Amino acid sequence: MAKILKVADIDRCIGCYSCMLACARTIRKSFSPSRASLQIRTAGGFQSRFVAEICRGCDNAPCALACKYGALLVREGGGVKFKEDKCVGCGECVEACIIDVLHLDEDKKKSMPCIQCGTCVRFCPHEVLAMEVSTNE
Repeated sequence: MAKILKVADIDRCIGCYSCMLACARTIRKSFSPSRASLQIRTAGGFQSRFVAEICRGCDNAPCALACKYGALLVREGGGVKFKEDKCVGCGECVEACIIDVLHLDEDKKKSMPCIQCGTCVRFCPHEVLAMEVSTNE
């Protein structure tokens, strides 16, 4: 059964960015949190809470359907599989993302999709994130 990344309890988030650093380091081989597939940001204001910009693991993911090069493939149960060697950095997938969480790595000129691996969940010390069984199956 496929699992999809979910925000379990955003109120527990303290903005430590451990999830972002783990994703960037493990998946993108970078020490920059800006290279993570998820982003934790403040909602704004002086004493604001945090928001998690994460892939929702769309069923028949529009980003994958927009990829003409086979770099993004629809994943059974929701989300995508990524074949980085096929990505040409055209940005069509970024434009197709219906929730605006997919970005291009400006240095590598490649897409940075969430592959629903759960690395961010394992490194979140406050149980803000969770991997849940997909209801898209």
